[in-house]
Amino acid sequence: MDAERLLTVLADGQVHSGEDLARAYGVTRAAVWKQIAKLADWGLAVEAVPGVGYQLRRGIDLLDAAALRSALAPGVAARVAALDVFTELESTNRPLLEAPPPPPGTLRACIAEYQAAGRGRRGRAWRTPLGAGLCLSVGWQFADTPAGLSALTLAVGVVVRRVLARVAGVEIALKWPNDLVWDERKLGGILLELTAEGQGGCHVVAGIGLNVALPPELLPSLSDWPRGAVDLATATRGTPPPRAALAIALIEDLTELLAGYADTGFHAYRDDWRAADYLRGRAVRLDEAAGPVTGTAVGIEADGALLIEASPGARRRIVAGDVSVRSA
Repeated sequence: MDAERLLTVLADGQVHSGEDLARAYGVTRAAVWKQIAKLADWGLAVEAVPGVGYQLRRGIDLLDAAALRSALAPGVAARVAALDVFTELESTNRPLLEAPPPPPGTLRACIAEYQAAGRGRRGRAWRTPLGAGLCLSVGWQFADTPAGLSALTLAVGVVVRRVLARVAGVEIALKWPNDLVWDERKLGGILLELTAEGQGGCHVVAGIGLNVALPPELLPSLSDWPRGAVDLATATRGTPPPRAALAIALIEDLTELLAGYADTGFHAYRDDWRAADYLRGRAVRLDEAAGPVTGTAVGIEADGALLIEASPGARRRIVAGDVSVRSA
């Protein structure tokens, strides 16, 4: 018996006898307990009911690669070169970056139930209990580097926003360049990484992390934002959509985005991004090596660069950096 096999049994949230588990898998009760401890390492709350058995405090809708692939629209499924679901990875971006890029015009998707070393911008940790969030990355190879590549993170944000509106009925804001916001709290984020390929092409990997249904006590500490983090369970008043439905919709819409991005660029997504701009009109601070820059965010330019007005008429164009909202 290993922890993954035990997880599939306990995922239903029902009580399972330790004696029955040991007998079914031909191991000792001590071996069962050892794997229970591994589930705790994944952030799962396992309750031991004396004389009865074990159960997860909350059941989990574990994701299945074959089921996800079969639910994709046929036109999308034909473009998906690989779709893998792992119980645990350090990062869903890493396997895609380390593997050869998918053939041009096809997508490779990677999902993890638990990320041991998930991260956002500036290497900040992003970690949630197993099955409580959605950790999804997709890889795509552009034969020629698209002109709007610098704004691709923003376009991915628009795709996520559209999916959440359609699948969850939740309207979110987008904080430049990669944060997903609901009710002034962080719902998730995007991490885009790329490697240059021969003859002017590039391999792009877009990672998305979404808080779906987290233990309420964890939310305040999950983010360094003033009001902490939030999840879809909160945003939907306790009725978040199945993670499978979110994963399918994201894979389909990201495939459409990446397949057409060389032709459309950021132009097809710019108006939607501006409508969801969380920073516009807010006092902000940009941290740079030379020192902090303060001012008012006044929107984005056509290529996705952020504009900060440091003084009346004096605007700075920001293409990279860590921007935060200044408190009043």
